[in-house]
Amino acid sequence: MTVITMMACSGQVKEETEVPFVYTVDQFADLQILRYQVPGFESLSLKQKQLLYHLSEAALMGRDILSDQNCRYNLAVRRTLEAVYSNYTGDRKDEQFKALEVYLKRVWFSNGIHHHYGEEKFIPGFRPDFFAQALRATDILKLPLREGQSLEQFMEELFPVIFDPGVLSKRTVQTGEGDLILASANNYYAGGITQKEVEAFYAKQKDPNDRTPISYGLNSRLVKDKDGSIREIVWKAGGLYTEAIEPVVAELQKAALFAENEAQKAVIEKLIEYYRTGDLKTFDDYAILWVKDTTSEVDFINGFTETYGDPLGMKASWEATVNFIDKDATRRTRIISDNAQWFEDHSPVDERFRKKEVKGVSAKVITVAMLGGDCYPATPIGINLPNADWIRRDHGSKSVTIGNITEAYDKASQGNGFNEEFVWSETERESIRQYGFITDNLHTDLHECLGHGSGIILPGTDPDALKSYSSTLEETRADLFGLYYLADPKLPELGIIPDSEAYKAEYYKYIMNGLLTQLVRIEPGKDVEEAHMRNRQLIARWVYEKGQADKVIELKKKEGKTFVVVNDYPRLRELFGILLAEVQRIKSEGDYEAGKLLVEQYGVKTDAAIHAEIRERYAALKLSPYRGFVNPLMKEVKNEQGETTDIVLDYTEGYTAQMLRYSKNYSFLPTYND
Repeated sequence: MTVITMMACSGQVKEETEVPFVYTVDQFADLQILRYQVPGFESLSLKQKQLLYHLSEAALMGRDILSDQNCRYNLAVRRTLEAVYSNYTGDRKDEQFKALEVYLKRVWFSNGIHHHYGEEKFIPGFRPDFFAQALRATDILKLPLREGQSLEQFMEELFPVIFDPGVLSKRTVQTGEGDLILASANNYYAGGITQKEVEAFYAKQKDPNDRTPISYGLNSRLVKDKDGSIREIVWKAGGLYTEAIEPVVAELQKAALFAENEAQKAVIEKLIEYYRTGDLKTFDDYAILWVKDTTSEVDFINGFTETYGDPLGMKASWEATVNFIDKDATRRTRIISDNAQWFEDHSPVDERFRKKEVKGVSAKVITVAMLGGDCYPATPIGINLPNADWIRRDHGSKSVTIGNITEAYDKASQGNGFNEEFVWSETERESIRQYGFITDNLHTDLHECLGHGSGIILPGTDPDALKSYSSTLEETRADLFGLYYLADPKLPELGIIPDSEAYKAEYYKYIMNGLLTQLVRIEPGKDVEEAHMRNRQLIARWVYEKGQADKVIELKKKEGKTFVVVNDYPRLRELFGILLAEVQRIKSEGDYEAGKLLVEQYGVKTDAAIHAEIRERYAALKLSPYRGFVNPLMKEVKNEQGETTDIVLDYTEGYTAQMLRYSKNYSFLPTYND
């Protein structure tokens, strides 16, 4: 890459080599840390940059909330590890210390002691006796002991949490015949409360005739007191997590001063009101205002939003993103949203489950400027909100594809040998090279913009009827919607896909991933746990099975290695449509048993032999199956009078430096929130 510059003194033109942007920051365990660029930031107005700055600060203030939600010991473990790591005076090249460093990096990445995707607790590679010695050599005032607790008592409490595989073994258990609440290590429920008690508690509050129900339990911990009574502790200013929520609110108040328009200011002020009251009706009012604000260039998500971490799909993790619109790339999403009614009308699902009138669907491609909470370090590439079906029905939804994140993934993957190892032939590889990036993004657009916003729930159906299977089935529904329409002649007609053959790149990649390559993320002998991974396997295995008679998809061997071969792409599309119709029926009717059967039969179990083979082949490439990001460092530039004259981005901060800085500057919660 070269740039042409003018020499200041002589006026001569010289050619300089531009230093390429380095995407990979760090690599350890099964993780690769990347950085993303924020193109277009410099061209924003100062007011927009100041708005982004304060929204970004608000996105970082709530970092501790997610850690505590994931497990009640996460803050204690993280702060203990950080104290040892920062104050260690021994040999930092020692294998035991290096193992401690890797474990700490994993705790940072997962916002806790459980794998961010696999849900299992990861066990450290260092010995307990080494850790005990390191703790005794650390200033006790730097360790997060409980009041009145000795170091020995502290270690007695914490060591099983870190070293014993049987203690708090899985963050969220979403399947099985046992009690999902008692089996899960997350911190959404406390006091030994059971699944039946949770379901009964919320069932009493719900009115089946309410057409605009609040999101019951979304922003609270449910606890059982010693006398057996059950109550909610709400996450709000003045309530649980107030120490972090108050700084979030303070930054939102500053952000409101730089709002681009009155609609955006109203959104921010309503979110502040919700944080102060914890009232879920106010949350709905905020969500409606947010959906209707489609003219602002800057946008954000901040709060208790997604419910994947709750076994029952009710309570939300804390997350935040800050972004601004990519106007050029948004052209394709605007075309999709403008034609939302056409897509709904031509859907393969039963007419009873289609929306007669699609309202308020907006979609855009965004450039993210800051990630926080459950979107950091691992982040989605697309988002569709709000989650409440009645708000989607009456007011619409807002969908985004995160363009600079998908670009970072693509750039970091170029030339890594993956396609050469796992793609069947040069025909498929060439298709992926030519169309893979655009069809990947387009599938995300269709998934978020139309898939999540499509269909209806029949009157009288409980929105929580699918319970622990709701997240997997919702992602399945949205993915199928996107896959089905990716091959529709309407897309080249609209000018948003190059030609009628481009869809095959995404079809091949999707089936290959669902049947084979995503298995690299699963430990040997383990089930598929995470909702998005279950969804992809469910779809791929279902269409593989249903198309076997016609050999729509085959698993073929070449040089002893297993590959996916797609023989009939049009028939594959038909199968996607058939499955979409069934999944929509399940959601529309709240058919729990059918949903459970579908997920358990196709989405959970793996083939041990293929699993082992794929992991071995992947390991030989020395790639990491999971990726996450560091954020740019956002800095205020001030003049001598203390006035802000600019906001600039610094891309030089490393992973460890960023995590330690965040722990120093954005750690507000007490270590124990029992």
